[in-house]
Amino acid sequence: MPISPERLAHYLRLHLADGVGPIMFKRLIERFGDVAAAATAHASNLRQVNGIGDKTAAAIEAVTDQAVREELDLAAAAGATIITLEDDAYPAGLKNIHDPPPVLYVQGRIEPSDAVAIGVVGSRRCTMYGLEQAGRFGGLLGRAGFAVISGGARGIDAAAHRGCLDAGGRTIAVMGCGLGRLYPPENAELFRRIVAEGRGAIVSELPMRTAVLAGNFPTRNRIICGLSLGLLVVEAARRSGSLISARLAVEQGKEVFALPGRVDSPFSEGTNEMIRDHSAALVSNLEDILDNLEQVGREMKKSGAIEATAVPAPKVELTELERLLLTHLSGNELSLDDLVRRAACPAPAVTAAMTMLAIKGMVTQKPGGIFAARRAAT
Repeated sequence: MPISPERLAHYLRLHLADGVGPIMFKRLIERFGDVAAAATAHASNLRQVNGIGDKTAAAIEAVTDQAVREELDLAAAAGATIITLEDDAYPAGLKNIHDPPPVLYVQGRIEPSDAVAIGVVGSRRCTMYGLEQAGRFGGLLGRAGFAVISGGARGIDAAAHRGCLDAGGRTIAVMGCGLGRLYPPENAELFRRIVAEGRGAIVSELPMRTAVLAGNFPTRNRIICGLSLGLLVVEAARRSGSLISARLAVEQGKEVFALPGRVDSPFSEGTNEMIRDHSAALVSNLEDILDNLEQVGREMKKSGAIEATAVPAPKVELTELERLLLTHLSGNELSLDDLVRRAACPAPAVTAAMTMLAIKGMVTQKPGGIFAARRAAT
């Protein structure tokens, strides 16, 4: 059930005040015990909250009933619903992160089934390979029954959203701006499709008029991770913002996956390093993701997700070293160091061979750099 209009107004009175973000909102509720008490507190009492000085206390008092009504009118005009931490419709996974947004603006609809979701992120400036793979994985995940969560940006994000929609799946775009100023403009048709086709939502924690600012995107990324069971990084340079998302996912206890890219491409330096450092599991297909999702992955396999999306496995050529490594993995799950010792080969050669085996679909890499054989060599 949604909360009452009066209670929603209290949420917005705090939410619209400069200096009140998710952490400060939490402190206010802890201090006053209730959103209504916090929203109507006198400035002298507000200043007793850790981190609130004269400026923030004055900003809270300065939010008028008219400002709240204007925000509600802007949301209504954009077809957006405003939900709060108290609403039944608030996503459970997002509620469990360290700093959940007190307020979410939603165009479209978030369904309970959207809790079974994978985040897909990557660079705005990307290669054709990255676009193709983002669309491919968006489609694989959508057909398998996962909601695809991404940031609605140009490049990898947009390709993942479109791939999911084209496959008949559900997708959620998390904005780094207010829903009254959707960005980028070239994705307007994508945003329209998500809502008009009834297969997802466009979401923001920011007030309706909030413009695009660089500082909004790192905080936006925590929502992408919070809505997802795991995060797939498709293509990312060494300093890509997608790597921030990956770190946030780890902090939230989520699985992180990375798609390998060309070793000579600057657009794949970040993802390749994540795989090398074992901070992300290497993936080349849907089964790699399911293998790392434990119970959820097993249930998805039982439901026929693999059969519905997989193509027949091609015959692959294996080198002598690759065959030797597969022999050692027969019935075992081993780390790279274990494989180096058992194969009695240089570590760089074993690393390269294991990467090729993963790309060929012969092994799966789990978090922590543990490898397991997938199927017999042909």
